[in-house]
Amino acid sequence: MILKPQDIFIALKLAALGNHHWTYVQLANALHMSASEINAGVKRGMRARLLSQPAKRGDNPRPIIMALEEFLIHGIKYAFPPDRGEITFGVPTGHAAPHTMGETWQAEDIPPVWPHPKGQIKGYAFSPLYTSVPDAALDDPKLHEMLALVDILRDERARDRNQAARVLSQAFKKALSHTE
Repeated sequence: MILKPQDIFIALKLAALGNHHWTYVQLANALHMSASEINAGVKRGMRARLLSQPAKRGDNPRPIIMALEEFLIHGIKYAFPPDRGEITFGVPTGHAAPHTMGETWQAEDIPPVWPHPKGQIKGYAFSPLYTSVPDAALDDPKLHEMLALVDILRDERARDRNQAARVLSQAFKKALSHTE
C-alpha cells in the first residue's frame, strides 16, 4: 500500500468536518473528486492508521488526530514535497492564506499560490496536494486553513513550521469539539 497525496487531502477534509456524518458522494462533491477516489483514499488512510476503522455499521471513519498530526509534522515534507513554479494568479496558500486563528506569519515578498483560473492573488506557483485542492478550499474556509497550514509544513523553509504545527493542532481540536 502506498499513501497518496489525495489521501491526506481527504483526511484533512474529514478533520474539518469534525464529528459530522458524511457520505462518500457528499465528500466527493466537496473535494471535487469521484466517489471511487474517495473510497480508495479512505481505505488507504485506514490502512496507514491515519483514519479509524468504523466502530459499528453506519459509522464513518474519522481521523486519528495524533497519528495525522505526527505524519504531517514529521513526514509530509519528505513524502509530498511541493513543486514551485512561475509567477501566476491563484488561491493563496501557506502563510499567505487567510487564517482564522489570528496568527501572524513571516511574509515573503511574493506569496505562494495554488494556480487557479479564479485566483485573485499573484504569487509563485506552489503545487497543491491534489489538483482539486484550490476548488475545495474556495468552498470551505476551514479546509482552506488546514491545507494552507499543511503547505507550511511541506515547505522546506523551517521558519514557520513550529507555529503551523501548533495552529493546525488547535484547528483539529476545534473542529472535533463540535458535534452534529
